[in-house]
Amino acid sequence: MAVTLAEEIMLLSLDDESGSAKQRQAAGWAVAGGILLDLVLAGRVSVTGKRLELVDTAPTGDALLDGRIALIESWMAGRAKRPVTAWLTKDQSKAVAAALESLCRRGVVMEEQHKALGLFPIRRYPEADGAVERELRERLRAVVLDGVEPDTRTSGLIALIHSAKLHRLAFPDGDRKQVASRMKEIAAGQWAAESVRAALRDMQAAMAAATVITLAAAGS
Repeated sequence: MAVTLAEEIMLLSLDDESGSAKQRQAAGWAVAGGILLDLVLAGRVSVTGKRLELVDTAPTGDALLDGRIALIESWMAGRAKRPVTAWLTKDQSKAVAAALESLCRRGVVMEEQHKALGLFPIRRYPEADGAVERELRERLRAVVLDGVEPDTRTSGLIALIHSAKLHRLAFPDGDRKQVASRMKEIAAGQWAAESVRAALRDMQAAMAAATVITLAAAGS
């Protein structure tokens, strides 16, 4: 099953039993960034100098990614380029819901609805098929802890996790300094074409800037 980067990040953030999301805000930025990086790798968008450009609207065959192509096309409204920060800020909360919906369609998680205090609806997403997450965590462990050479997508995933500071979600029992150091090394390594690495650097900067803006607004 070829899950997307966004879905992999979402899986790491969900508690397997309760289905509740951990570090939801940080995970939201990483999920939105994961969708965008998958679109870059698929040649559908480019990110240059912190500007986002839609270069190809052809379907990828993945419903999550194709839905985002349509949304980006509408959001661009005929403009050649727009700030990637603006897109990530717009998409980060909605991207989480889209990734969860996609995981439900795949049968990886299932949606459960409850009411807190009998009034407020709460949705949780406990695991239905643990094979996908087991493979994901084994792959991350092999690369980060055992020194296996990562492929391009795994390197991109690790870079996103590192930029959003989600190390503890990926390695809850690992040595924090060791994990962070290895992830930083991978994120900075020669793991992909320079255009993709440059796009990820711009997205990381955009995610950091948008997070600061969001926190400042929440504190005002």
